[in-house]
Amino acid sequence: MSNVVELTTENFEEQVLKSPKPFLVDFWAGWCGPCRAVSPIVEEIADEKADKLSVGKLNIDEQGEIAQQYHVMSIPTLILFKNGEAAAVSIGAASKDELLKRIEPGL
Repeated sequence: MSNVVELTTENFEEQVLKSPKPFLVDFWAGWCGPCRAVSPIVEEIADEKADKLSVGKLNIDEQGEIAQQYHVMSIPTLILFKNGEAAAVSIGAASKDELLKRIEPGL
């Protein structure tokens, strides 16, 4: 997880909402099979797009307050934040190409 930040209630505002670059947040949980399937894709995107995108993972079991705040009802959910606002959302497991299609309009 070289370019992927572990997000918590304590660092979410500073890391995500105040990020100078768009920030992709992966809402996940350890018991979620599709989340585990998407995780390596999220890490690839983090490495490939590090110049224009920051990426973090938020465990909804440990940080449920933030998941509720952004109305995350099912996982995996990926939200692209830009200038502190949700700019694009991807819900459910998706291929890398599909995921990029969903978030790139927000970049």
